Amino acid sequence: MSKGSSRDRLAAALQRIDDPKGEGARACLTVYRDAAQSAADAADARAKAGITLGPLDGAIVTIKDLFDVAGEVTRAGSKVIAEEGKPAAQDAVIVQRLRSAGAVIVAKTNMSEFAFSGVGVNPHFGTPGNPADRKRAPGGSSAGAAVAVADGMCEIAIGSDTGGSCRTPAAFCGVVGYKPSRQRVPTVGAFPLSYTLDSIGPLAKTVAACAATDAVMAGEAPWALEPAPLANLRIGVPQGMPLERLDDGVAKGFAAALEGLSKAGARLSDQVLPAIDGMNEVNKLGGGITPTEAYAVHRDRFARRGDDIDQHIRRRIERAKDNSAADYIAMTRSRLALIREMDAAVADLDVLISPTSAVIAPLIADLEQPDDFARRNAMCLRNTSIWNFFDCCAISLPLPKQDGQNVGLMLVARNGQDHRLFRIAAAVEKALA
Repeated sequence: MSKGSSRDRLAAALQRIDDPKGEGARACLTVYRDAAQSAADAADARAKAGITLGPLDGAIVTIKDLFDVAGEVTRAGSKVIAEEGKPAAQDAVIVQRLRSAGAVIVAKTNMSEFAFSGVGVNPHFGTPGNPADRKRAPGGSSAGAAVAVADGMCEIAIGSDTGGSCRTPAAFCGVVGYKPSRQRVPTVGAFPLSYTLDSIGPLAKTVAACAATDAVMAGEAPWALEPAPLANLRIGVPQGMPLERLDDGVAKGFAAALEGLSKAGARLSDQVLPAIDGMNEVNKLGGGITPTEAYAVHRDRFARRGDDIDQHIRRRIERAKDNSAADYIAMTRSRLALIREMDAAVADLDVLISPTSAVIAPLIADLEQPDDFARRNAMCLRNTSIWNFFDCCAISLPLPKQDGQNVGLMLVARNGQDHRLFRIAAAVEKALA
């Protein structure tokens, strides 16, 4: 996948992690120095013998702090779990698959506590600064993952995405982030946020790297990524909420992207999608499905050590503490009906397109007060979380910077259309480069 020996590329990644002037200490919470060097040497030995385990053989990879590694406590960005958790008995399924594919796992990356924030702040282990402006948030919850890719601490990072946790940090940090069809990649050995909505995806510099990594994690054979023709591609632009209250730089970047795709021959059409209003109704009750399921995971922990948990995260989850089993069942049933409605509404389109985040990365200093945090966090995740609810696959591509800040472009396809979405994303990536 990359030029040069795996050993040399690992050394370069470790140099970036170890740089005292960089974000390594905040982005990478555990560094697997010796194990990574052994894996890199093994990959180089295979390459010398003309043997390959596939496109990820020798690639330098980080994994988010919510994936099990045998013999380690899986912290999930939490001081409480770091102190109380039991070591994992075995690697998470995706970690097993990455190792079998020859990936060199160099580090575990920082994250929002319990993976429940779109800004990426962590009060326990520090917050890695945004590569475009270190005073700004990196996006979350896969904060360290995006910073590690952007800053050269790895070539590929593995994150999770329940409401935008791969795509939002990718947009803020200027890299590619992918959210697969939810059932595509096993979540066994991943610390849960929402059993219904959790998905596992890669972040990297290119669509091709994300596609190759997604195939490994999904247990598929490698496949050749050929960009789809853009001429006559049917692209829907969702109207209403996804385009409301955009920051100026986001609006400017998105307009330029639409113009570029139109010039490339794509057929753009405005789409009014009433199912989004239905989603908002479902989410009014205690924040919706994710907080309800997260409260079931954490309620005992909150009762014992609530004061030791990020209070922003605690407030978001505790919105659901009064939801009943009947409420939860009603939400999940309503969601299934709305998914069918959305499927029918977009059946004649190849892909949907919108800004990944309505806003540029917020200043970390502006996230301290509860109301400010809640408002900015909601705007960071507003567009991405729609497509978790509707059980889609989605990707964020970096657009040219606006006033020095990163902006992301999101492409969305129906569940199960991952290969098709990668082909379209590769074409868009090339057209807008």
